[in-house]
Amino acid sequence: MTPVRLCAIALIYVTAAVAWFVLGTSVVARSGEFDGRLSSDVALLWGGPHTQTAPDLWYERQKTVVETVERTDSSGRKLAENVARVESARIPISLQASDIDVSLALDHRKKGLLWYDTYGVRLRATYRATNPAATTQVILAHLKFPSDQVQFDNFEFRINGQTVRPTSDQAKGATTQAEVPAGGDVVIELAYDSRGLDTWTYAFAPTGVTEVRNFALRMHADFAGFDFPPGTMSPSSSRQVDSGWELGWQFNRLLTGRAVGLDLPNRLNPGPLTARITYFAPVSLLFFLTVMVILGVLQAESLHPMHYAFLSAAFFAFHLLLAYLVDHVSMHWSFVVASATSILLVTTYLRGVAGARVAVVRAGVAQFVFLVLFSYAFFFEGYTGLTVTIGAIVTLFVLMQSTVRVDWSRVFAREVVR
Repeated sequence: MTPVRLCAIALIYVTAAVAWFVLGTSVVARSGEFDGRLSSDVALLWGGPHTQTAPDLWYERQKTVVETVERTDSSGRKLAENVARVESARIPISLQASDIDVSLALDHRKKGLLWYDTYGVRLRATYRATNPAATTQVILAHLKFPSDQVQFDNFEFRINGQTVRPTSDQAKGATTQAEVPAGGDVVIELAYDSRGLDTWTYAFAPTGVTEVRNFALRMHADFAGFDFPPGTMSPSSSRQVDSGWELGWQFNRLLTGRAVGLDLPNRLNPGPLTARITYFAPVSLLFFLTVMVILGVLQAESLHPMHYAFLSAAFFAFHLLLAYLVDHVSMHWSFVVASATSILLVTTYLRGVAGARVAVVRAGVAQFVFLVLFSYAFFFEGYTGLTVTIGAIVTLFVLMQSTVRVDWSRVFAREVVR
């Protein structure tokens, strides 16, 4: 192995790395383009992220306001006169108790190169309050819908048994009212079945800090692997059941500006995963070429740089096929097909160049370890770096022990001829 050949192999490696960078960038661009367009399509079709806010309660009190108004008479003199007008003042009413049952059913949907965390939600809630006025009042209750793209089935919003239907403009929500005697109970019942995307959140108030009394929210999730959205409170209780998880939030008297909710688990996304595997490809090829060169030196069977060029192209074929196969086949099957294709290219080529032993024992095993196994480590989020590090250390140990007695000055002083 001469320095000239090493430089030629290095040039082949750099060229392949540039090709992988271009391919990885194209996958990222495709994923980003689809995500920007398709996420809004999914929200319109299925529903957006849900943020359900507690209903607002209030009654209106009429009061007379006297204002001084200046006017000019016919002779041009300025006169001041008092004008009385009637105003309506909104008097808010606090909820005394909230009892809520929520069921979330995960139903991932795929669009393009991305999976979206869509879900079905079933909500049943009862709220209680009291008319604080000393006289009978018309109590109004307003419900803000959880999403601009919301879809309701079996919708019910009642106050003391009186039902209201949602308005045509969903951005305005729904409002209902009932006449309640002084000190009388106000019971609000809310029920609906809907569908959402990514997160489900319950807010105690639209904005700011509010007081929450006698609050209980029970949630059933038919999935695991969830998280809690940033800025929300973790549940008071949780337990795993056969059909998923039972979560509970319970507060007697809470003062907070935070919310509660759930961030649904993400499914393995083909686009971002393929891009990460593609960007990592130069590392896999570097290990492979290093092993092949050193084993060739040890066994006096060094390959020509053109052979390494074709081997690098076979590595690139794995990522190229994977990048476009995931559009039509599941990620795991795409990975299997791309791996088998690349290994077949390498082994059949080297079998004709250097024989079956070199093709299978040397190149086939090295490719399986450094291309297939290293790439598959990206399927296990959080363990990729550790897996690659362990593989690199083991490879380094094997190569160091194998080349202890090699006289490198003599190796680079001549060209080994097969």
